[in-house]
Amino acid sequence: MGLTFTFNLDGIRDAARRFLKEKGNHSVIALHGQMGAGKTTFVHACCDELHVKDKVGSPTYSLVNEYLSEDIGTIYHIDLYRVRDEEEARQAGIEEVLYSGALCFVEWPERAPDLFPDGSMHVFLDVNDKGIRQLNL
Repeated sequence: MGLTFTFNLDGIRDAARRFLKEKGNHSVIALHGQMGAGKTTFVHACCDELHVKDKVGSPTYSLVNEYLSEDIGTIYHIDLYRVRDEEEARQAGIEEVLYSGALCFVEWPERAPDLFPDGSMHVFLDVNDKGIRQLNL
């Protein structure tokens, strides 16, 4: 895709809206970025745009949070930060979630790269020292 755009936290809802239009039919979104880049905050903004009424938060300890969108149905938010390897991710049922057909946002995808379906969208989120985020699709 090769699309890049920048935003600050005040403009994150606009960035989420634009991203959701640009993502096309991709159902698995692999979110790459350092700690503190705003991956969870970005997922929250996307869920707001998709009219999720559930509380959206980090799935660091639960590994997977499930939300219900009024627009598209089930959304999964996965955080692989605490997973040791792909086998542990498989044992936790992550592979089934990724192949469910539901929209999946995955933080720290580099922890289990071989689990991702072909056609997964890889998104890179960076933040500079002034708090400006850059999203690369």
